[in-house]
Amino acid sequence: MAGQSRPQQVKDAQETAAAPGRHSLRDTVEEALREALLTGRFVPGRAVTLRGLAQELKVSPMPVREAVRTMAAGHALEIRANGRIQVPTMTPPRLAEIVKARLLLEPELAQAAAAHLGPRDAARLAAIDDRIDASLDGGDAETYMRLNHSFHFAIYRAAGSQVLLPLVESLWLQFAPFMRTVYGRVGTSALVDHHKEAIDAVRARDAAALREAVAADIRCGMDLLDTGLPDGGPSVAE
Repeated sequence: MAGQSRPQQVKDAQETAAAPGRHSLRDTVEEALREALLTGRFVPGRAVTLRGLAQELKVSPMPVREAVRTMAAGHALEIRANGRIQVPTMTPPRLAEIVKARLLLEPELAQAAAAHLGPRDAARLAAIDDRIDASLDGGDAETYMRLNHSFHFAIYRAAGSQVLLPLVESLWLQFAPFMRTVYGRVGTSALVDHHKEAIDAVRARDAAALREAVAADIRCGMDLLDTGLPDGGPSVAE
């Protein structure tokens, strides 16, 4: 895991693993790995070991091994023949499939969520978006990624879907480390989001407008990722 100093990584992992009660150790380790993926602390192309992860999380290798296998089954991590762990290489065809899947699933979730969202939710989303703007102004890519995930999933979870939501969560785990690498290269100033249109749609309970705002946000964000592919890659968001 990278993107923060090692002491901060350990602190974050320990806090996650020490979360109270109802989760098993494996669950809390899995949550720590998900957080590391979503904020880009796993660097594409840089392998880590089970022992190293276990040491950072201050746990035995067994729950880490189980959590890594779960992540590998969802294509967020891969276990190499030598036992080392890394995020899968992002290629133009793979990114194109991820974008296509996001555009199929996430606007659908947003539209389904609209009926369950109202002014109080719009205020909560606006508060998150204000913090997102501050992170962009400060060039803090890791905080941006954490808050951007919070913004989108505050909408998606309202749909109450037991099928689409886990699929979308899996997609985010797959592209987030690559996204963090691209942001580190091009900066956050190039980002344009459609969150304010989404907030307005939530206030108006306009399902079609919320669907379109989410789709537009996906296209803008994923278009930027093309710049991180070899030779710029094909335009995957068309």
